[in-house]
Amino acid sequence: VVSFILTRTLRPHFFALYAYSRWADDIGDEVPEDTLSLRLLDWWESGLNALFDGQMPQHPVFLALTETIREFGIPRSIFADLLTAFRQDRVQKEYTTREELLGYCRCSANPVGRLILYLTQTADEEAFRLSDAICTGLQLANFWQDVARDWYEKQRIYLPKEDRERFGYTDAQFAQNTSTPEFQALLEEEVCWAESFFEAGRPLIWKVPRRFRLEIRLFHDGGRAILNAVRKERFRVWEKRPEVGKTAKLALLFRALTLECLTPLLRFSARR
Repeated sequence: VVSFILTRTLRPHFFALYAYSRWADDIGDEVPEDTLSLRLLDWWESGLNALFDGQMPQHPVFLALTETIREFGIPRSIFADLLTAFRQDRVQKEYTTREELLGYCRCSANPVGRLILYLTQTADEEAFRLSDAICTGLQLANFWQDVARDWYEKQRIYLPKEDRERFGYTDAQFAQNTSTPEFQALLEEEVCWAESFFEAGRPLIWKVPRRFRLEIRLFHDGGRAILNAVRKERFRVWEKRPEVGKTAKLALLFRALTLECLTPLLRFSARR
């Protein structure tokens, strides 16, 4: 949806950024062996370093990325942070504290929002702060939606251990994969925690230029829709993965389009 809405001149740059992230994600997540995955991530980062060192790119993704980086002044650190997160996925399967989990989000999710801000030429500290909040909220929403999938497919636990212990949800209960009352209470609090990030980042919708507000609103509202889907399942995510259905997605798009059309009219009426 985002690539469809972006202006024609921005789409090649968006696709260049997407290609870099997609390649890194596949290397980090789809390669079966940890050692091989880490080695390939090092190879991918060597291409990134060569690009920023002024060398001629050898890979078509980095060749496409050259003009995007030059035109929008995107720093190397944002691209490198994503690789840090993919490496972390290979070596760390569980998080002890919320702060530790947020550290992961700072590398896995927040760079994506910052890349979009560079494309929309709204990259300043306030925008970074608001974007980071939305992206962190979206990452957490995905974690709570995919508790079962992350465990079954990758043996990863993103629910902080300190929170599980606080609610009395033991490792033995987690291993049984059942939504006990303790688990439901735990996940309800985690959903509220994620919701607070969306609330904190909401002002970004009005900070970016009007032609980009629809994309930001869809990111924001889409993340909240995931949390609402978790609530709808009464936090029983072990038994059924919460999903935002096609009808709900269309409703989100319609609502976002309507609000973007009505906002100028409401402001005009208020000034009269």
